Amino acid sequence: RRLAKEFGREFIDLDREIERRNGVSVATIFEIEGEAGFRFRETQMLAEVSGADNLVVATGGGTVLSPLNRTRLLASTSVVYLHASASLLYSRTRNDRSRPLLQVPDPLEKIRQLVERRDPLYREVADVIIEAGRDPGAAIDELEKVLPALCKKH
Repeated sequence: RRLAKEFGREFIDLDREIERRNGVSVATIFEIEGEAGFRFRETQMLAEVSGADNLVVATGGGTVLSPLNRTRLLASTSVVYLHASASLLYSRTRNDRSRPLLQVPDPLEKIRQLVERRDPLYREVADVIIEAGRDPGAAIDELEKVLPALCKKH
């Protein structure tokens, strides 16, 4: 959100947009349709926003699992990967009951598994990798340095 504001762009969070359009939470979609149903909706939403100009889009963590989504990201946008360790992600999400994949006996272990699977996929599509957990202003400063080159990519 801060990046979008800083650069005068619209911000879209794919998960929140899916919730808004469907009138139910991501957790409810998972409950009714399973992960496959949610991922289908996520892919549709990414297809819709990936060709738009002047957007900052926050993808869900699993967006990169789909080869089609990775291809779309590589072809139509610049990707900034906010990398975070499993322990940092756990500290940020441990009290969040809205994350269906983390409603398991050992959420930290589940996060480790998700990071292990997803990290190489994000690195595959990323134009820039920024370590999360630091001051958001420092991350934006880092992005300001590389943004002109990223914008020329597309």
